[in-house]
Amino acid sequence: AGELNDRQRKMIDEAEKSCARLVTLIAEMSDVAKLDSGVIALARQPVDIFALVSDVAEHVQEARDREVRLEVRGEDGAAHVNGDATRLRAAFDAVFRAVLREKGGPCVVVAERRRETQNGKGAAVVVVSDAATVQAAYERDRGVFDEKRGGMGLALPLARRVIEGHGGRIAAPAPVPGGDAAPTHDP
Repeated sequence: AGELNDRQRKMIDEAEKSCARLVTLIAEMSDVAKLDSGVIALARQPVDIFALVSDVAEHVQEARDREVRLEVRGEDGAAHVNGDATRLRAAFDAVFRAVLREKGGPCVVVAERRRETQNGKGAAVVVVSDAATVQAAYERDRGVFDEKRGGMGLALPLARRVIEGHGGRIAAPAPVPGGDAAPTHDP
């Protein structure tokens, strides 16, 4: 019955945002269920996981307002895996955002790329930790990753399933004195 006033427009905008969040949550629930049941087949194309990690890290804007930076360090060169680049990109994005969201103030979080041999096979390892604790995070026993961190919808459970679906592992060791625990990824 006429033009909307500012109050009505604001209510409609908020309802639209809420609907968009619900649609995203439903899509994530569907993806988690499909991955768990094996309905979704992950693509198997050559992917340079180190380049993908660098690209994702470059575009993560989370926490810059708190002066929390994400830097990629470690080995250069390619680390090729056969995988689903789109889903791996989303998985790393979710993990990076989750780690950065937990940092309260100025600091540097490092995504360090490493190559190692596991069970006679080459493996690419990405360790995500505070700059001062990267080596300690790498050396510790890797525990279970808590995917139920708040505020991320189902992005972390989905990320874990995608990484594990590629034969990788995501883990977060218990915190060490003087440092935060952060997830590690073995794609």
